[in-house]
Amino acid sequence: MYRMFPNMAAPGQFGPETQEPGLKVWRVEKMKAVLLKQAEVGAFFNGDSYLVLEHRGDQGADLHMWIGEKSSRDEQVACAMLATQLDSFLGGDPIQHRQVQGYESPAFMSLFPRGVSYKEGGVESGFRRPQGGSGPVHRLYQIKGKKNIRAKEVELSWENFNKGDCFILDLGETIFSWIGSQANMFEKQKSREIASLIRDTERHGKARITDVNEGEETPEMLKVLGPMRELAESTPEEDSRADISNSASLYKVSDATGQMKLTNVSEKSPFAKDLLVRDDCFILDNGANGKIFVWKGGDTTTREGDNHLQAVLQKLELNYNGSQKRVSMTPS
Repeated sequence: MYRMFPNMAAPGQFGPETQEPGLKVWRVEKMKAVLLKQAEVGAFFNGDSYLVLEHRGDQGADLHMWIGEKSSRDEQVACAMLATQLDSFLGGDPIQHRQVQGYESPAFMSLFPRGVSYKEGGVESGFRRPQGGSGPVHRLYQIKGKKNIRAKEVELSWENFNKGDCFILDLGETIFSWIGSQANMFEKQKSREIASLIRDTERHGKARITDVNEGEETPEMLKVLGPMRELAESTPEEDSRADISNSASLYKVSDATGQMKLTNVSEKSPFAKDLLVRDDCFILDNGANGKIFVWKGGDTTTREGDNHLQAVLQKLELNYNGSQKRVSMTPS
C-alpha cells in the first residue's frame, strides 16, 4: 500500500495556487486529492478523509488530515501519504495535524466560521465499492454544543429530537431550521448559518431556508416526520459534553512502587493546584485542544525525569493515534 505512493506529488496534483494564502480543502477520491469548491468547504462526509490547508503566507501554514469516523483504513493511509506529498510540494513548511471526526481541535474548528457539518456516506474510492443509492432528499442534522458547535446527520425520526438542541431538516428544495425551546443561544446562532452551509454545498444555493420554533411545525415537516411526539428534555451538561475539546485529564507519573506507573488523578477541571506533589511528575492532558503539559516536581527521581516524556508519547499514541500535539515542559 505504501509503495503505491511516491513522496512527490503527481504532475498537476497540486497547482501553484496551493502556495497562495487562504484556506483550501481536498477530499481523498480514488487515491487522489480533489480540491473542493469554496462553497463546499465545511461539509464533511463521515466515510471520507480530507486534507485541510491553512496557508498564512509568511506566517507559515498548517496542514490538517481530517479522518471521518467511517473512513476505511486504506483511505486514511492514502490521506496520510497525500499529506506527505503536499508537505513536500510546499517545501516542508506546513505543520501537520491529525483531526478525527468529533474530536477536532478548536484551532481547526475556527477555520470554518459557518460551522462544520457531518454527512453520512462517502465518495467512491479506489479501495471500496460505491455505496448507497438515489432517491429524494430527506436528511436530519442535529446542532449541538456551545463553543465548538457541530451538525451531525442523524436518523430521520422525532425520537432524535429534544427540546435543548436545534435541528436542520433538509428536504431538498426546502431546508427547515428547527429551534428547540431550551436550545442555547450559540446553537440558535449557528443553526441558520449551518442551514446556509448545507444549502450552498448540497443545493447549490437554490434551496429555501425556513425557521421553525418548537410547537410551530409545518404540514410539510409533519408529512415527513409523522405526528409530533413528546420531546425529551435537555440539560446544559449535555452541551458541555458535546464540546469534547474542553475535556482534560490530570495524570501522575511515579515509580514509588519500583515500577513506572501512570495514574489518572482527576478528569474534572479546573484542577486544584494542591493535586500536584513535588515528589512526582504530572501530565495535564488537554490533547483535544492540541496541548499536553508535563509538570516535573522539584523532588522527583532521575528515573521519573527520564521517563515522563515516554509516558506522554505513549499516551499520545494510544489516545490520539499519533496526531501531533504540542508538549510543554513546566517546572515546579
